[in-house]
Amino acid sequence: MMIQMTKLHHHLEHVKGSVFGFVCLLPTSLLALFMLILLACNGFSVFYLNLPVPAKPSPEPANLLLPENLPADKTVTKLASSVMYAVKEENLPVILKTHFPLLQKPNLSTVKEENLPVIQKTHFPPLQKPNVSTVPFVRPRRSRSSRQILRILRSGKKAKSFSSKVHDFFQNSKCKSRFFMTWISTVELPGDRELLAIESVFKSHPKACLVIVSNLLDSKRGNFVLKPFLDKGFKIIAVNPDFDFIFKNTHAELWFNQLKKGNVNPGEIALGQNLSNLLRLALLYKYGGIYLDTDIIVLKSLNKLRNVIGAQSMNPETKNWTRLNNAVLIFDKQHPLLYKFIQEFALTFDGNKWGHNGPYLVSRVVARVSGRPGFNFTVLPPWTFYPVDWSRIQSFFQGPRDEVHSKWLQNKLEQIRRQSFAVHLWNRQSSNVRVEEGSILHHIVSDCCIFCNSSKSSL
Repeated sequence: MMIQMTKLHHHLEHVKGSVFGFVCLLPTSLLALFMLILLACNGFSVFYLNLPVPAKPSPEPANLLLPENLPADKTVTKLASSVMYAVKEENLPVILKTHFPLLQKPNLSTVKEENLPVIQKTHFPPLQKPNVSTVPFVRPRRSRSSRQILRILRSGKKAKSFSSKVHDFFQNSKCKSRFFMTWISTVELPGDRELLAIESVFKSHPKACLVIVSNLLDSKRGNFVLKPFLDKGFKIIAVNPDFDFIFKNTHAELWFNQLKKGNVNPGEIALGQNLSNLLRLALLYKYGGIYLDTDIIVLKSLNKLRNVIGAQSMNPETKNWTRLNNAVLIFDKQHPLLYKFIQEFALTFDGNKWGHNGPYLVSRVVARVSGRPGFNFTVLPPWTFYPVDWSRIQSFFQGPRDEVHSKWLQNKLEQIRRQSFAVHLWNRQSSNVRVEEGSILHHIVSDCCIFCNSSKSSL
């Protein structure tokens, strides 16, 4: 047995040597081909992908993953094929939440509207910023006109002769009443509506003096605009404002200095509008008289009114006012209520809230001081200066539609002529509305115009 195993071992060694010798005798090219085949086989086994063959789609079953059959936390997105749907999780991965957040809409049930005009309700105002009277601002967004007005203020250009011009004007004109208007703009001159407001002042107060504080009207262009009034003999002057002089010795002085230094955020509301809100208070405090917005049409003499402010709205049940307005102010020189108005402006200024430094300001202050000794003033009912609310002003521009509407217009017109001293046109809401023939405003224009040959429809 041992001998047989030895012979078999020798036989295998012989075969191995023969095979090795045969391989060694193969040509080099065949060896390379053999190795290449081995490498290809090895690579195929490594990179082989087992791709499943899709089955032939079957007709859409009744209870496929349709939106109505999904759980509450999933939605369905339909693919190109009408029978295939993909389930989309509502809870997206973190990276999607980080880079693509959904814009949050304000909760309308909790937002305090403060009866803002339609344009404010339609386009939601920006998030309110902290009290800018104490918090310095960093590169705020400003309107183009605000930037231009700030440059004028910081350049040091001012009407140093403002005091003497106004003093001489009042002294030499022998005014029976003093009116003030403001027009703070760097581009636009007053248009037809503003000129009608001026006409209405002199139609009901032919011996009045009107000072228009304006950086734009005190110029050759401005003189051309006002020339027809001067040619008629009316006492009118446009003066470039000297804010430093007008605000001196009031709370407005410090606020204005901080504004020029850049320590007050002018906000996104037009700076000219807020300067006008403060300017009217300071002018009346320094000189006394009657302030009118340039969209106020005066219907009858205001000379018998003294220390009054008008309510814009009131509670129909209690007859108490709910909102005041600062478009018409009639006050004596250095009246304590004006002092409080100016103080409130300087301490609570916010350039991002519409009306905060104007109608809402006078409403806040009057509510606090009402009944306190030392304040002698009267709040007049809405029909005195604001016989139509801003939300219904367009009805004053519309002509009669039928017999019923025509009768309503006539009754309303007679009521205004009987009760109201002025009408506020609310230019913010009606600037693009044209006056129609036979409308309430059409008749009011005829009553109040001086240069009545101009087209009323252009208003």
